[in-house]
Amino acid sequence: METRGIDQMFDFQRLPNDRFILLLLLLYSPVGVCLMLLRIFIGVHVFLVSCALPDSIVRRFIVRIMCSVLGLHVRQNNPRLRDKTARLYICNHVTHFDHNIINLLTSCNTPLLEGPVGFLCWARGFMELGQGVQSRAELTETLRRYCSSPAALPLLLFPEEDTTNGRNGLLKFSSWPFAMSDTIQPVALLVKRPFISVNIPESSWLTELLWTFFIPFTVYHVRWLPLLSKEDGESHQEFAIKVQELLATELGVISTQITKADKAEHIKRKRHTAAQTAHSNLGARPRTVAQGFLGTNAGAEDIRIARMAQQVKEVLPDVPLSVITRDLLQTNCVDTTITNLLENTDQFTSEVAVGTPSGPAKQAASSTPSVTPSTPNLKPAASSFGRTPIDRHMSLHERKEALYEYARRRYIEKHGLKKQDDL
Repeated sequence: METRGIDQMFDFQRLPNDRFILLLLLLYSPVGVCLMLLRIFIGVHVFLVSCALPDSIVRRFIVRIMCSVLGLHVRQNNPRLRDKTARLYICNHVTHFDHNIINLLTSCNTPLLEGPVGFLCWARGFMELGQGVQSRAELTETLRRYCSSPAALPLLLFPEEDTTNGRNGLLKFSSWPFAMSDTIQPVALLVKRPFISVNIPESSWLTELLWTFFIPFTVYHVRWLPLLSKEDGESHQEFAIKVQELLATELGVISTQITKADKAEHIKRKRHTAAQTAHSNLGARPRTVAQGFLGTNAGAEDIRIARMAQQVKEVLPDVPLSVITRDLLQTNCVDTTITNLLENTDQFTSEVAVGTPSGPAKQAASSTPSVTPSTPNLKPAASSFGRTPIDRHMSLHERKEALYEYARRRYIEKHGLKKQDDL
């Protein structure tokens, strides 16, 4: 599982990188603020109307028109494929309001798996399961009994269990939702809006609602797919994989093995990296400022970077000095640079291969005696590429341990610490 692949599935910043679009958003901001305040007032009336009217096609039509005023435009493809006998809807997850959008098209219930219960749960349109449901087995049994009731509304579940940006891939589907019924109705959801991202990780539903009111419009495109039944002898996990592939093909994205836990771990890692970079750069003068105003300070800065590069070179003698200097200009920290180079050996090993002399130069280099004792390769390779994320993680862990051990041994040999220990 590559970090770049996870990054493409989520938008970690709200505002766009394009300067022209950012300028348009800045010019639109006064209008957006006024529109947000007006929509908050209208949104209260939409909530009251949805509570006052009984669940029917009339209420859904009225609320859908009022939601268009709030900037929530709902479109659907192939509504005739929606089967009234379906007991379970399976949909991909993009925003905090996906269940509300599906509810504007057909009556269904979505259980709240995480979050506070009570009035807030009911006001957001979720079905409260009660305080007795704690484990996943109890949840599955409760929802299975709910689906078996002929008078109950269809159940809407999101097997991804967390949101993505909806543009590049689907999270791995959990198998427990497919234990509710042997026949499901797949629903493909595509969300688009101008200027900003449809969601960002760790953003609350209230923040996302305010941004929805601020933006001119958000388009929810719902595509109904034909009923899909589980085959004889097919497990819940195999059924989940089949439905995930079907929805990925319909949306034009890839079907990944990245789980909700992988997303949480990636967010935690990015937060730690950002905090570490901010800490290492705390109090450091930007290099561009020094070059722009004082030439003497620029020279002192170069001397300081060169001194730090030599310290890193003592620990990692096989790494090119240019690679060390480039990383130090970004981190401004010796320890952080050593860690980065140990974790990303592919970058500088390729440069060493390109810079290897050939012909007469190679013969001259080979004839020169080497004073460096024979050492193992700086880049220990894994014997095989693991088939599971756990195997690949263990391989990376072993690789890092070997690199740290090699750097520590070279440092001890250079400074004679081993001899002191023997004495």
